Amino acid sequence: MCGISGFVNSVLDGSEANAILRAMCRAIRHRGPDDDGYYVDDAAALGARRLSIIDVAGGHQPISNEDETLWIVFNGEIYNFMELRAGLRERGHRFRTQSDTEVIVHLFEELGPRSVEVLDGMFAFAIWDKRRKRLVLGRDRMGKKPLHYALVGQELVFASELKAILRHPRIPRALSMRAVTRYLVHDYIPAPQTIFQEIRKLPPGHLLTYEHNEVQTWQYWDLPCPGDPLNTRGEEIAEELRGVLEAATRRRLVSEVPLGAMLSGGIDSSIVTALMARNMSQPVKTFNIGFNENSFDESSYARRVAKHVGTDHHEEIMTPRTVLDLVGKISDVLDEPMADASVLPTYLLSRFTRSHVTVALSGDGGDEMFAGYPTYQAHQVARFMPPAPRPIFAYAGALADRLPVSHANFSLDFKIKKFISALEYPLEIRHAVWLGSFGPDELPTLLTSDVQRQVEGDDVFSEIRAYARAADHRDWLGKVLYLDSKLYLQDEVLVKVDRASMACSLEIRCPFLDTRVVEFASRLPSAIKLRGLTTKHLLRHVFRDLLPDDILRRPKKGFGIPVGLWIRHELRHLFTEMLNPTRIARQGIFRPEAVSRLLAEHFAGRRDHRKRLWNLFVFQMWFHTYVERSSP
Repeated sequence: MCGISGFVNSVLDGSEANAILRAMCRAIRHRGPDDDGYYVDDAAALGARRLSIIDVAGGHQPISNEDETLWIVFNGEIYNFMELRAGLRERGHRFRTQSDTEVIVHLFEELGPRSVEVLDGMFAFAIWDKRRKRLVLGRDRMGKKPLHYALVGQELVFASELKAILRHPRIPRALSMRAVTRYLVHDYIPAPQTIFQEIRKLPPGHLLTYEHNEVQTWQYWDLPCPGDPLNTRGEEIAEELRGVLEAATRRRLVSEVPLGAMLSGGIDSSIVTALMARNMSQPVKTFNIGFNENSFDESSYARRVAKHVGTDHHEEIMTPRTVLDLVGKISDVLDEPMADASVLPTYLLSRFTRSHVTVALSGDGGDEMFAGYPTYQAHQVARFMPPAPRPIFAYAGALADRLPVSHANFSLDFKIKKFISALEYPLEIRHAVWLGSFGPDELPTLLTSDVQRQVEGDDVFSEIRAYARAADHRDWLGKVLYLDSKLYLQDEVLVKVDRASMACSLEIRCPFLDTRVVEFASRLPSAIKLRGLTTKHLLRHVFRDLLPDDILRRPKKGFGIPVGLWIRHELRHLFTEMLNPTRIARQGIFRPEAVSRLLAEHFAGRRDHRKRLWNLFVFQMWFHTYVERSSP
């Protein structure tokens, strides 16, 4: 596991290029504290920071082929590298290391960019072809590992994280207001956009080539079409699912360093833990974060699973004091705004886990593959509601606003208000509004007139509409699952997990995001994923012999924190400081009176603005670090 960075077609001389490359790598040292390496020639500079997992002694990067005409820097793990290596050796390739990285560069000799199609794993890489003067960037199918790039003049700059790209002196920090509006609506910024105008994300499942001063990107993989049905009976489907998921878990147990599991007590992480226990000779080391607030706490469920499976369990309690200590790290962990408050417990859990192991398996991806979110239940209900004119929705929303405010996790008033707020929209937009913070109709009162002029005519849902068109042949649940995989999973969940874990130098592996599991799940009929209002119906059925009934029956809680309550009490001073009218006015993006109203209503307990206020707070913390102070 590593952090990578570099640039090509630079006008810098060798010493300047080397200095800048080292500065870029220092910015992502947390991704690879064990080793660093650099390659610089007259046209390219490649750098890597390494967290040693496979071939600890010999896997130094950058790595070349035999004649040093191809050079690679790589972030991730290739789970089928031993099989690929054996085939390459039979065909005459010579290896200097035991690492998975070297396998990729030799595959590239044979297949060129198409070599990515045979890789099974999570990865982001850059390959420099000295003879052709061509750079190739590649990213894994589901977007587990990040990769950003910027083209400034004729120089292409790339890195695992934005903070490394910003260390290059030619990269401007001009904000993209289109990205700002998307952040406000979605809580994240969909690929390929970033918060900066000149920097892009390479989308998952994509390759990029830069040759002859021309950038080309193309998609090499997508979620399989449901038009290829599984011609098997129910029990055969169950048996095959169990087999592919257990095999995916087994592949992720290969490590030369200590390994454990993040166990929330939810269905997905519990299944992964149980499958690990079946395939390990020693008790699985499991880790959990708990809360004093009961509606957010899952530690009792984690203990229940740990006892049932027989793990070596460890837990830590997250208090408001812990949050206060962590909040200042948000901008260090996230180098662009992302308003998922669970990044804090994810970071804390990662830090706690890293104190015991270097690699941990998690249940991420189970919700998107097997229909686990409460929003899917909400869509099921909305499908059977009769159409109504807009004034009816407005009246229902006004009535919902009169409900007493509760700051409990997924409280009834919160769910009712969210449900009503999006009923008037088509399926894909309704789904986005339910997940996000600000509705599109709220932006005119929140944004200054100058910002509104800059984004006039822009559609904040353009990425969602494009993905929805690509999923038109799927049924309603298939379309929503496709949208969540392409947006919420790749640009929020996996970003959160990657940044929080790598900030602690911890590698996370996700069996549910194994290519075979994903492709199998994508072809399954919707009816066996969501049955009535029962989410994850198939998973609950298939793994009923491995887990206690009460774990299989429990509803999803989510890895949230009591933000609404803490804003009114422990975090009140910090929110008042970061959202004060003078600071907001000086910034020139939001209307100070709109922000002050949200804060006053929440403090007084009249309205629950937890999501909106956290969204604005995270943006302000990020803006202070990356724009006002201009340093990552």
